[in-house]
Amino acid sequence: MKFELELFSLLKARYPILYLVSNEEDRVEYIVRKFTKEKLNRNIYVWNFVDGYQNNLTYKNFGQRNPLQALEFIEKLTSNSNALIILKDFQKFLSDISVLRKLKNLLRLLKKQNKTIVILATEVNIPLELLDFVYVLKLPLPNINEIRIEILRLLNLLNEAPDEKFLEILIQSFQGLSLEKIRRLLARILSTSSKFNSNALKLILAEKKQILNQTQILEYYSTNVSLEDIGGLNNLKLWIQNRSNAFSEKATVYGLPTPKGVLLVGIQGTGKSLTAKAIANEWKFPLLKLDVGRIFGSLVGESESRLRKMITIVEALAPCILWIDEFDKFSANLNTQNSNETTNRVFATLLTWLAEKNNQVFVIATANSMEKLPLEIVRKGRFDEIFFLNLPTYKERKKIFEVLLKKYRPDTFQNYNIVDLSNNSTYFSGAEIEQAIINGMLNAFNVKKDFNTHDILNSLQEIIPLAKVHKEEIEILQKWAFSGRIRCA
Repeated sequence: MKFELELFSLLKARYPILYLVSNEEDRVEYIVRKFTKEKLNRNIYVWNFVDGYQNNLTYKNFGQRNPLQALEFIEKLTSNSNALIILKDFQKFLSDISVLRKLKNLLRLLKKQNKTIVILATEVNIPLELLDFVYVLKLPLPNINEIRIEILRLLNLLNEAPDEKFLEILIQSFQGLSLEKIRRLLARILSTSSKFNSNALKLILAEKKQILNQTQILEYYSTNVSLEDIGGLNNLKLWIQNRSNAFSEKATVYGLPTPKGVLLVGIQGTGKSLTAKAIANEWKFPLLKLDVGRIFGSLVGESESRLRKMITIVEALAPCILWIDEFDKFSANLNTQNSNETTNRVFATLLTWLAEKNNQVFVIATANSMEKLPLEIVRKGRFDEIFFLNLPTYKERKKIFEVLLKKYRPDTFQNYNIVDLSNNSTYFSGAEIEQAIINGMLNAFNVKKDFNTHDILNSLQEIIPLAKVHKEEIEILQKWAFSGRIRCA
């Protein structure tokens, strides 16, 4: 494990203070105890504010409710005592001048003796005076092997043989959860059913929804939209299907890089949002929608903090899909008179993350205009591909009418004249076609009859499509797309 190797190198190099970030106290203690027992000859002392030191009878409750005394304890240890001192939540007391001064005085002692202080915290909060002496180390969430070991351990206790195919699905679903949450979920799954089945996946998904409820930046989208529900876009559909197994363990072993994401640019109503939902359903990944407006706060540093929190949550829920809708509106004011330093910093941080992320977070960004997007977004590396979604062709309109009429009249959809409807819907987007069908249904409902082809044709004549309202803008976008600079969906 990379974490253990890094911890070993730091302890061997006698770093005086390690700042270990994790929400999993029990897991940290287990790893540290197991690791030091196998690799290092060190005694471990654990302190917390309420109980003081607990694992040594001589010093039981020493330093109870007294962080300064907790540091004085380190001086009491003999000079030849190899020790690892874990101080839980100690970052809360570093603003106290007496505690800070005592810790700085201890640095001279720690450098001479084989002793290391480990501050165990849930967030990074280090005073400027200690920055040169503290090394921050983050415990990652359980990896695939750790999750597999935990599941197999439980199955072994129950004398059950695992189904290998379902085991892989279960392991992938558990990714992004702490070991404690995995154990609780396993217990809950077995309390509702004696065996692991599809209900287990629903419980895991519900747990991930609970994590999202802790933030107002991200919104979970449940979806049952399939690729078959989208008319046309055959190139894009094929591209999506070719990557459906690219997140599997076999793909990782093969050496295949994890797909980064896709940018969908096109006219409003052409299926960009629908495609995002269909991809999530096709790959069986949770779909998280980012509300860009909620990232920005009024306090100094608040916007950057919210973005980092969003990234942390998304990475914790991986594998998942992050959907950034109307991305062009977010970047429209960059480097203009209306922009500010906060906007530029937030956008720069997001771009860096998009380029450097190597976890299983697939980003789907949608935009209505290409001219508002900066060149940094368009270049390869942040997205695997950029697709242009144009107004549907005659053939695609036929498919759209077929899909929608099957949705609203599954038993009688063949009674509608789809050819006639497709011929009379030139310049209509998929969303506008659906609205025409709904309007036809509403008109027929008001006169107490079922709607027919004639009702839809009347609605098509009443609606003025966006392609006619903003004809010049759309023609410019189409001309740019057909110049060969972007791939057509």
